[in-house]
Amino acid sequence: MQVVIFCGGEGTRLLPKTEKMPKPLIAIGEKPILWHIMKIYSMHHHTDFILCLGYLGNKIKEYFQKPENVEKDWNITFVNTGLKNNKGERLRMVKDYIKNETFLVSYGDDLSDVNINEVIKFHKKNNKIATITAINPTFQFGVLEMNENSEIIEFKEKPKLQYWINGGYFVFNKKIFDYIKDGWDLEKETFEALAKDRQISAFKHKGFWKSMNTLKDAMELNEMWKKNELKKILWKS
Repeated sequence: MQVVIFCGGEGTRLLPKTEKMPKPLIAIGEKPILWHIMKIYSMHHHTDFILCLGYLGNKIKEYFQKPENVEKDWNITFVNTGLKNNKGERLRMVKDYIKNETFLVSYGDDLSDVNINEVIKFHKKNNKIATITAINPTFQFGVLEMNENSEIIEFKEKPKLQYWINGGYFVFNKKIFDYIKDGWDLEKETFEALAKDRQISAFKHKGFWKSMNTLKDAMELNEMWKKNELKKILWKS
């Protein structure tokens, strides 16, 4: 199954690292985060990639055109989807490259141990146009549990929130293109229109997930890699 990966954003929250390097090429260990995402998919036997390029896209193309940077079974199609386009517009620009009715989509900055094939199975069972991998995130701060007298009775270190968020791993039917109008973004207008028609479902993933949105995130992921924690989580299968 083909995998579309968004790689075109400017990564402004990762400045100054992203002044001369696109966000997907920021390294976790010895490999870019984009390589790790592609490796996750290939471990589940999905090796046909469409990379939606934009900001400094030539550097991503140059990296993956070197044989030592790709797995032998990877097939990569590079598509320039513009510098300022949103994700909905980028997805529309690769429509003609998608061969089958069902395809996979991912952001270029989220790492997870989600079982891709289980998400696909869930998608087919529910027979919706779109499936989102939903994540139950951890609150970034410790919280205080207090009684009615404002006495602290418990400290909770970074508890799980009660909400679910978009984890950035998707399964789509090609009918999704009927829901992407001119200028529509993926997460906003498109998903909202799908939700209105009850055509989008959530696969709840309770395992590992971490997004690399800031320099702090990149440092934390690299620290996990140095301790061999991240490798054990991602490559456990």
